[in-house]
Amino acid sequence: MPLEVGIVGLPLVGKTTIFNAMVAAAGGQEVKQEFTSIRPNVAMVQVPDERLRIINQYIATNRLVPAQMRVVDIAGIARGASEGQGMGNKFLSHIRQVDAVIHVVRCFQNDDVPHPDGSLDATRDIETLEMELVLADLEVVSGSIGKLEKAARAHERDAVARLEMLKRCQAALDDGKPVRTLQFTPDEQKVLKSFGLITAKRVLYVANVDESDIEGQGPLAQQVRRWATDNGGGMLALCGKLEAELAELDEKDRPEMLASMGLKEPALNILTREAYRLLGLHSFFTAGPTEIRAWTIPIGATAPQAAGAIHSDFERGFIRAEIYSIEDLQQYKSEAAIKHHGKLRVEGKNYVMKDGDVTHFLFNV
Repeated sequence: MPLEVGIVGLPLVGKTTIFNAMVAAAGGQEVKQEFTSIRPNVAMVQVPDERLRIINQYIATNRLVPAQMRVVDIAGIARGASEGQGMGNKFLSHIRQVDAVIHVVRCFQNDDVPHPDGSLDATRDIETLEMELVLADLEVVSGSIGKLEKAARAHERDAVARLEMLKRCQAALDDGKPVRTLQFTPDEQKVLKSFGLITAKRVLYVANVDESDIEGQGPLAQQVRRWATDNGGGMLALCGKLEAELAELDEKDRPEMLASMGLKEPALNILTREAYRLLGLHSFFTAGPTEIRAWTIPIGATAPQAAGAIHSDFERGFIRAEIYSIEDLQQYKSEAAIKHHGKLRVEGKNYVMKDGDVTHFLFNV
């Protein structure tokens, strides 16, 4: 199962508009399923990557294949969700299943879509949703602490350490703080993941702004920026309405509209790449006459693990990797010239892959 990023927010913040535009703009394909207000929309979305075209300038190929990720549009969460009001428990369970979160915050005025609270206030809206998530996590943590206390008294292995970690989480949640603001060791992070805490997930706050504030410098977007800084999240501003219009255009017509807005590319391209990184992923490339492809691997993956992304036999029989950078390709113009100038690196089993490595694997099965 590929890693998933979930799009969440209060009702009427523009989540589904952004999701649909994200799918269209990045060449995504919606996963077929019966849609209801309860079940989320799901799509496989291509990750825009200009490096594929750069490689193609020097290596002829039949096709370019971008990396992909899975995006989930989760229905709007209202007050009382943590207490099971409405379909709260169902929606919260969907968030628990994703690996990272995009939190869309309404920063636009639209009289045709009145705000449920009667006014725009980005900080209030974030606090409303975050508190529901904090309360939901607090319930999980409190229940788990009770079980672990019994295990600790029985001297069960690791129970004491797990109990101490959860009590730290409980203290933060009691203060209204998300678990992601705490520091954990790599081993603790693995244990923490088993509890499915929503506020432990990485989060990117997206300020859905008016057309008059595309760069996100207005007071509402600034509220989102301050919250993200104080609560361990990233921040991006975009105008969902404009992005939806861009996504509907033919690709050849987009540059003119982008230029009229002073943009180099759709903000949704940036959002997709940021979501990819939010999941702890990056890409390496293989390049040949059949295809130039971006392969998805976790940040920190070794060369054999990267080979396994192509085929399990490659990882099992890994001998070495021959690697060069896109910058080397731009400088020397061909793989042969890169090798001639001694820039083709030979890496072994312990090599940690870098984002953008262009790689040939040698293996023996």
